[in-house]
Amino acid sequence: MDLTTLKSRVNNYHEILGNIKSFRQDWEKTLKLMIIKTLEEAIKETKLSADIVIKDQVENLEAIVLDLGRTHSGMQEKVEDTDIKKTIIKTQGALVYQQLFNGKVMVMIVYPYIDGYGEPRPPKNLEILRPHELRQEYIIRHMEEFLNEVTQWEDYDDDLPEKSVIGFNKPIDSQQETLEN
Repeated sequence: MDLTTLKSRVNNYHEILGNIKSFRQDWEKTLKLMIIKTLEEAIKETKLSADIVIKDQVENLEAIVLDLGRTHSGMQEKVEDTDIKKTIIKTQGALVYQQLFNGKVMVMIVYPYIDGYGEPRPPKNLEILRPHELRQEYIIRHMEEFLNEVTQWEDYDDDLPEKSVIGFNKPIDSQQETLEN
């Protein structure tokens, strides 16, 4: 009976389980604090109006959130048959560092949305990293991308660039029909 492949897979499995334990320890010992301090320093230096929210209700499934908060959207809904107006709230977006079940860290952008106005855009997953891969310069890059995405959301306009078509503006099939007639 040849168990070479099976032994290799068992060894790989044990290695992965060891990595998970190590990743979780890294998060607790160094990574969590490094993320928080980097975000705090960036907020202070750039004067960005944001809060850092720690979500630690579930051990080993924690999150650090750079939250731009909630604000009045500037829109108000008139309540029928009254002179009352209901304020519509805008959630301004967030950058999330989420500890995954396996100890790796998922970085994602939660887009702004206006309560009751369409469906919120799904979060954008920037990347998943092992704790030792996440460095300060990555966090700064994540913040830059986050602010770029949020700015684009705020400056939305439906004037999408037109695709340039080479040749005639008709599909090939309709051109073929013209040639046959």
